[in-house]
Parts: sequence; C-alpha cells; structure tokens
Amino acid sequence: MVIIDNLLDSFIQTRSHSEELCASLQTEDYVVQPIVDVSPPKWHLGHTTWFFEEFILVKFIDGYKRFSNDFAFVFNSYYESIGKRVVRTDRGNLSRPTVSEVYEYRDHVTTKLIRLLEEQHEEELCKLVEIGIHHEKQHQELLLTDIKYILGHNPLLPKYNDTITENPIINKEYKLITIDEGVYEIGHKGFDFCYDNELGVHKVYLQKYAIADTLVTNREYLEFIEDGGYQNSLLWHAEGWDWVQTHKITQPMYWHQVDHVFHQYTLRGLQPLDLKAPVTHISYYEAFAFAEWKGLRLPTEFEWEIAQSQFEWGDRWEWTESAYLPYPGYTKEPGALGEYNGKFMVNQKVLRGGSIATPTAHTRPTYRNFFHPQLRWQFNGIRLAKTLTI
Repeated sequence: MVIIDNLLDSFIQTRSHSEELCASLQTEDYVVQPIVDVSPPKWHLGHTTWFFEEFILVKFIDGYKRFSNDFAFVFNSYYESIGKRVVRTDRGNLSRPTVSEVYEYRDHVTTKLIRLLEEQHEEELCKLVEIGIHHEKQHQELLLTDIKYILGHNPLLPKYNDTITENPIINKEYKLITIDEGVYEIGHKGFDFCYDNELGVHKVYLQKYAIADTLVTNREYLEFIEDGGYQNSLLWHAEGWDWVQTHKITQPMYWHQVDHVFHQYTLRGLQPLDLKAPVTHISYYEAFAFAEWKGLRLPTEFEWEIAQSQFEWGDRWEWTESAYLPYPGYTKEPGALGEYNGKFMVNQKVLRGGSIATPTAHTRPTYRNFFHPQLRWQFNGIRLAKTLTI
C-alpha cells in the first residue's frame, strides 16, 4: 500500500502543479499559439488529461465513457495509432472547448483516476500511471516555456510572475575537467523510473578529453556577438549559416536593445542583461558557432554523462554534439506507447541536464532530451569541451 499511496500522492501533486503554473494567466493567454512549436496552455492541460483518460481509464474501467469524443480528437498529439487528431498548427484555433470546460475535464479524469488507484493495484496500472505522471511533468516544462514565448512575443512584454528565478549567477571563470581515455558504461541502471530511450547499458570508448565545469555566461556570449560572430560564416555549419541569414538572427532569443543597452525578457519581465547568468535560449547552430569561435567544441552526450558528477548541472538544457539515435538493442514499447520516443530518432540533437523549468525529480544523469537544431525557445545553454592528445 505504501507504493500505491506514494503513486497517488505524486499523481495529485503533479495534477495540481500544472494548474498552479497557469494561475498567473488571464483567460486570453490560454489560447495563443504564436508558432507551430508553441502550444496554447489550454491544450497542454487538455492533452495531459487525455493521456490519463485514453491510456488508463479507457483500459481499466469497464464500460468507461469518455468525457467527450471531441476532446479525444483535439487533445491527441501525435499518436497516429490511436486515432485522428487536430493538426499541430491548428491548436491555436481551438476557441472551443473553453478554458472552463478543460478544467472540468481535468477534474473529471483526476477524480476517476484517484478512485481507480484506490480500488486497483495491478502492476501494469501502476506503471502506466507513473508514465503518465512523468509525461505531465514533461508538459509542465513545455507549458512554462510556451507561456514565456507567448508573453515574451507580446508587444507589451508582460510579466508572468515573480516566483521563478531563471538566471542563476556564475561567479567564476570556467576551468576544464580532464577525463581519461577509456571504455565507459552508458545508460540507465537500477529500477527507478526512466524512459525507454535511456535503456540498454552499453560500453563506449572515449578519447581523453576535457569538459568545462560551468556553463557559458551572457558576458562570454556578448563578446562573441561584439566580435562579429553572427557575421562570420566560417564559424557556422552551412545549414546554420542559412538559418542565420534567412531569419536575420543577431542575438539569442529574448535579447532586446534598449537605448543601446542589452536587456533580456524573463518570466519576471524585461530586465537588464545579467552578464553573470548562463546564456540561454540558444539553438544548436549558435552553440556550435560559439564553440568554434572559442577554439573548443560541444561535448558528446556520452562525454557529458561520464563527466556530469564532477560539475553542477540543471540550470540549462545543454546541447551536445550527439545525434538522437537508439542505443544498441533498443526496442520500442508495444502499442501506442511505442510512439513516445522511438519515432523521433531522426534529424535531432541530444540535450542533457535539465533546466530551471524542469520539474523537481524529473531529470537524471541518463535523461536524453532532444530537439531540432534550430529550436531555442527552451532554456538551452552551452557547455564547452576539448579533445586532448593521448
């Protein structure tokens, strides 16, 4: 019963936290979708609820009747094997269902699932609830970063709230930590929760290398800008240079010049740029170019995992030089859950570490986040590395 009680508490806390993240919003904020990568807050609340309903309540409650067949359509994300869905670009067109109806949906599903957990304790049920909890935690991070994008691209640059400190201070120059050449084990060990893309402990050979003990700061990145980093094509991948030219990129997302002084839009509103904070909202293209400018490189995800115990991490998702690929022996989960990770293993880069938007206890040293190289609306940052001669 202790396991069930802990799972039930975690479920209730997770559901509550998602709604707390929306407490500072006005009704109009819930429905905005500025770009395809940003989903309206209302959609996140509905989708995480749909996940519990579709994968658990429908399966474990005999004769369960969905709250709304329309909701099953509009809140499916990318699960092709489950049924039709609203195209991702159209999530911002959902003026209906209303915000209040979505909260009614959440209350309905939450109540039903609590009752189910009080009555049934099957291993499969518990496993699915645990996955659902972590799925909602992922969306809590997306919810917060999407809210920032929505407010940060409003011409008025309104403040979200004063409760989140997104810019920790780095008060020291970075130093390089040396890791010896060798064969190392990579992947998740133990029986605590992880995603299937972390499984398959395997060995990798790493040449001797060094990795920075701190993240790159705004001060360092400003030096890159002032030295013409965005105008020097020799620093960029061809694809990255095309991206810079096409979109006229000259600085990180959320940087603004006010009276010739750089400011940064934060969740607390527009503030003077803190030079001691780690740079954030950086694409892989920009991270690579900065590393080239410094005469260094980005670490691979394996180098990061082996070295992570020797430095602090968790303030920024850290771009790595690794493509998002399956580990040896990787097998997808059966059924629709197999669509969760495996089908995205193409044309994406791995990020490690977590960020200030990542919920507590949702990341770990083996966690593999992944995004397309041009994306930067997440709290992404830079850690540098260097290959050493043997």
